[in-house]
Amino acid sequence: MFCTFYHRGSKGNCNLYSKWIIFLKNKQIPLSGRNPLFQDTLNVRPHLLVLNKMDLADLSSTQNILKKLEKEGVRNVLFTDCLRQRDENVKKLVPMVEEMIETTDRFNREENRDYCLMVIGVPNVGKSSLINSLRRTNLRKGRASRVGGEPGITKAVLTKIQVSERPLMYLLDTPGVLPPRIESVETGMKLALCGTILDHLVGEDVIADYLLFSLNRLGKFGYVEKYDLQEPSDDIQHVLKRIAVKLRKTQRVKAITGVGNITGTIPNYTAAAYHFIRAFRKGELGQVVLD
Repeated sequence: MFCTFYHRGSKGNCNLYSKWIIFLKNKQIPLSGRNPLFQDTLNVRPHLLVLNKMDLADLSSTQNILKKLEKEGVRNVLFTDCLRQRDENVKKLVPMVEEMIETTDRFNREENRDYCLMVIGVPNVGKSSLINSLRRTNLRKGRASRVGGEPGITKAVLTKIQVSERPLMYLLDTPGVLPPRIESVETGMKLALCGTILDHLVGEDVIADYLLFSLNRLGKFGYVEKYDLQEPSDDIQHVLKRIAVKLRKTQRVKAITGVGNITGTIPNYTAAAYHFIRAFRKGELGQVVLD
């Protein structure tokens, strides 16, 4: 997720020569979860990278992530969990941004001491949650932006939302922006698994299959105990059947035979896949970094 910081000039408009960026991404996909269309902006503007949803990611991967980002020239990185009521790292965000701005060319900042910020990023990485978390932390106020566990909750640019008193800081919440073309199937599946793309556009069964592959590849076998499997499996139909049986997710079907219509009950694989994916996104299958 990008947050673009604009300094308001003396006439109240955005000064394009005074722009700072906070780049936010889902920590589970720190490399795949970025929009390459923003890369040119990152290359020429000072920016702070915030990796959100820290509660869902494998914390042991933090140093590897930092090393990869450092090779790309990213120096200022902050890890957050915006849904937590008290996140110490969220408290660091405003001071870090203020310091970045104060140590770079400020241009027309003698007359105006307020900051106007635009939050930009791919869908469902926590843009609205970040705004609400900053308000809760700095102003002791409730949420001002709607949040949800699927992409597309924010459908239009909202009015300015104050998130800090000193310094006086406002944010603009915006819809998530995906690149017009995803570079690879692998990247697309990671985005879909993390809820950046609507499930039905890819298919719950396809996402569930990729999830099982990813868990096995990373040695995360928490699903075995959770769904009462005897051992890890790479057969998604077998796993979904066990999930459906355990959760009593069934559906009635009708078959036409030579002796008449027969009605029976079979496992609901779609419902099982839906539950499997949601369990992953809630962190119930273990902490995972897909990149």
